[in-house]
Amino acid sequence: MLTLTENASAAIKNLTDQTAVAGDAGLRISAADDTTGSLKVELTPTPEPSDQLVEDSGARVFLEERAAAALSDKVLDAQLDGDGSVRFAVAERG
Repeated sequence: MLTLTENASAAIKNLTDQTAVAGDAGLRISAADDTTGSLKVELTPTPEPSDQLVEDSGARVFLEERAAAALSDKVLDAQLDGDGSVRFAVAERG
């Protein structure tokens, strides 16, 4: 299952706490509707019924089925850009 770094957990918690979707909100990762294998990331108030839930340090990540399969052995990290926006990155679990 996908694991989160401390930076990713903190960034997700911070994002959900600052938005109107706070509460049980989380970051939802889903497979894009194309053939590139890319992923979509969005804040959402609740998971879809078939989503897998990853929780760490108060952060919640909802994984759509295809995204969960693609990320099962990965680590999600986050960094702040110079303008204060969050950039997520996926890496191999090491």
